[in-house]
Amino acid sequence: MKIIAENSGTQEYIAVDYSGHYANTLIVTTKGLDQELPRVLTTYMIINLSRNRFEGHIPSIIGDLVGLRMMNLSHNGLEGIIPASFHQLSVLESLDLSSNKIGGEIPQQLVSLTSLEVINLSHNHLVGCIPKGKQFDTFENSSYQGNDGLHGFTLSKDCGGDDGLQQAITPVELDEEEEDSPMISWQAFLMGY
Repeated sequence: MKIIAENSGTQEYIAVDYSGHYANTLIVTTKGLDQELPRVLTTYMIINLSRNRFEGHIPSIIGDLVGLRMMNLSHNGLEGIIPASFHQLSVLESLDLSSNKIGGEIPQQLVSLTSLEVINLSHNHLVGCIPKGKQFDTFENSSYQGNDGLHGFTLSKDCGGDDGLQQAITPVELDEEEEDSPMISWQAFLMGY
């Protein structure tokens, strides 16, 4: 990091290692790890606004930040839905929206994010089926825990279809003989595979 002195306009490094050389790296905690970004940086766009007590909806205009590589909006009070415009973040590697109040479904369009290595949507109010395909087939159960209305591949609650879409539930009809029997009567539902 550099400090520019107000009056002189000179630049000074604020970190020095023991060999007398200046350290010019940045350590970013993302994807669950500390990553050291080297001195020679190309444009590497990161947004980390975690633990700021932000409230309201996630602006869909964030989808216009097509060079964004990592986004962490975790541990805030964000609500609403995950904007479908996030599918435009084609180089996004890490998305952490955990511990908010986000509801609705995970947009199916996010399957197109083939650079996405880590996603954490845990502890929200998400519902529906987890999208299937590409990177979404590799994410762990912990990425979705704490969303009681969520179903899908990595969770114990199945969506029912191979395509990741929830299928209709059809009641099974009982014949009159079964209805009159002294056994406990259960309303049975059949889910297609």
